[in-house]
Amino acid sequence: MLLRWMFVVTIALCIGRPACGQAVDALDPLSSPDGAVRLTLQFTDGRPAGRVAFRGTDVCSLAFGLQFAGERPIRDSLKIVAARRQSHDETYLVPVGKTSSARDHHQELVLTLQEQAAPNRTVELAFRAFEDGLAFRYQLPAQEPLASFELEQELTELTFSDDAIAHLLPLNGYTTSYEKHYETRPVSQVGPQTLIGLPLLVHRPLEGNPLWIGVTEANLIDYAGLYLAEAEGRPGTLAARLSPLPGRRDGLKVSASLPHSTPWRVLLLGDDPGRLIESNLVFHLSEPSKIADPSWIRPGRTTFPWWNGYVLEGADFQPGVNTATMKRYIDFCAEQGIEYHSLDGLDVAWYGGPIAPNGPTDITTAVPEIDLPDVLDYAKRKGVRLRLWMHWIALQRQLDEALPVYEQWGIEGIMVDFMDRDDQEMVAWYHEVAEKCAKHRLTVTWHGAYKPVGMERTWPNVLTSEAALNQEYNKWEGLGTPPEHNLNIAFIRMLAGPLDYHQGGMRSVLPADHRPRNDAPFVQGTRGHQLAMFVVYLNHLPMLADTPEAYRDQPGLEFLCRVPCNWDETRVLHAEFGNCLVVARRNGTAWYVGGMTGAAGRTLELPLSFLGDGAFRADFIEDDPAGPTRATTRSLSVRSADSLRVTIPAAGGFVATLTPEGE
Repeated sequence: MLLRWMFVVTIALCIGRPACGQAVDALDPLSSPDGAVRLTLQFTDGRPAGRVAFRGTDVCSLAFGLQFAGERPIRDSLKIVAARRQSHDETYLVPVGKTSSARDHHQELVLTLQEQAAPNRTVELAFRAFEDGLAFRYQLPAQEPLASFELEQELTELTFSDDAIAHLLPLNGYTTSYEKHYETRPVSQVGPQTLIGLPLLVHRPLEGNPLWIGVTEANLIDYAGLYLAEAEGRPGTLAARLSPLPGRRDGLKVSASLPHSTPWRVLLLGDDPGRLIESNLVFHLSEPSKIADPSWIRPGRTTFPWWNGYVLEGADFQPGVNTATMKRYIDFCAEQGIEYHSLDGLDVAWYGGPIAPNGPTDITTAVPEIDLPDVLDYAKRKGVRLRLWMHWIALQRQLDEALPVYEQWGIEGIMVDFMDRDDQEMVAWYHEVAEKCAKHRLTVTWHGAYKPVGMERTWPNVLTSEAALNQEYNKWEGLGTPPEHNLNIAFIRMLAGPLDYHQGGMRSVLPADHRPRNDAPFVQGTRGHQLAMFVVYLNHLPMLADTPEAYRDQPGLEFLCRVPCNWDETRVLHAEFGNCLVVARRNGTAWYVGGMTGAAGRTLELPLSFLGDGAFRADFIEDDPAGPTRATTRSLSVRSADSLRVTIPAAGGFVATLTPEGE
């Protein structure tokens, strides 16, 4: 049944007191529709500041401002010249997401502020209070004599209480793919040299009233990506840092014309980290879909030979970037119902030349070892569609030439890699690629990318993004991706949006037994741990990254080949940061449950109140003590009044499928 669209707006043009245009010291607070989130604004000597609370508990204080090149900051001696409040309640459809529909219910306050001295510049501060968070942004209206601006820095600051704990991603600089391990520190001890990549997760461990805060951004368009760093000389205060434009020695971050809006600065709020994972706030704050009919976008699984080094055990030919290897993978996809196969490469890309192009390339041709017309025809006859990996520079050179060719070939989509930037120029290029791919009915995966910022709502053909230290790191020297990191990815990185992760590794070992190897690498954690990623992680294009032979006759293969990649509903059943996470997702009438642990095991009683009426058959795949690649199965009948008792070993996991009996 189609959902009705609902839109209700009420507007009050002026704040109750004093009259519009009069300078004031305090304003009536802004609260979410349920009163859980409260923003109190204060002006001191014309400088706006705010304090955020969630259910009566202090979240942080806010400071605002913009620093333009060669000018004094817009921060001081400001007065309110207009203000408006409105209520918004809308339910919209989500073609690809964690839910099939989302309710955007918020209260908004927009303040128009003007300097009291020449040049009397005007800026708007817009705030939105939701039941699960708060967002704000700067809006620069058209005004005389300004036609454009050059921004050196955003002066946004967040100050947290002394007991706040940060779970953060420390980065080496702004040219980054976000491929680092997470660290935990008191916010007051972040340190002046640490550049924090978003999202950031902050915890206030208050007895009986814990608070979890996710910090990120949404609707990043024609602007620079946001980072945070400790404010100079003020531990506990995190200041905005913007990604600089490349090749500029003056530190310029953004150059744009008026009117212009910054991205939304987002605070996700909850008394449990699971509530943050459930939130659609980043979607609410992003521009609606620009694809009128998204029915051609079909999430699904894909093979990805690069991850396993093109190993094909028992092959009677030399595996590699060649026709025989591609056909072997296509056969496996057709046999198992895997929708897509990816053409990528090893030292040489499928289209020839080194992975990082240092000369002319042609991404509309294949290396001589791949008979591309034959492979395209073979895949079509087998009912498997192809995806194409490419370096972003190679794509940039042929964007308008290559995309119509791919559409003609019947390609499903592209994986674009190694951007490693989120400055204003790169952000604009992302949107150009997404729009042009949509015109040619191609989906997009961003790899070597910046964090998701809600582009998936605006361009639902953007299925997933990496922005994470991925399981490929198990191939190389170092820590790799132990189970605790896999959990951090879910608790922190996934707050920003869909997660492109190298999933489906079948060579499971416990962390103590892990040894890096490049070909056919191990993955850390049990079979159940790896299977659970296909439910716990929001990934609309999950990989079966191991070799075909590694999957055959293995427990869990059938589950991997039938678990959905798009969801109608998401519930977090248990969220214990760093230790355990259990997520339930619904597709149609069936529920899929996945759970993962870290260094310690857990025995849980999971309530089933989210189920509908009637009896459900629960089919489990759980870890077998006999070894990390072994699994056991069991089935039972359950109802919504029941609970599921599960025991998960250390570094372990489980999956369960709950289907209405009789279906």
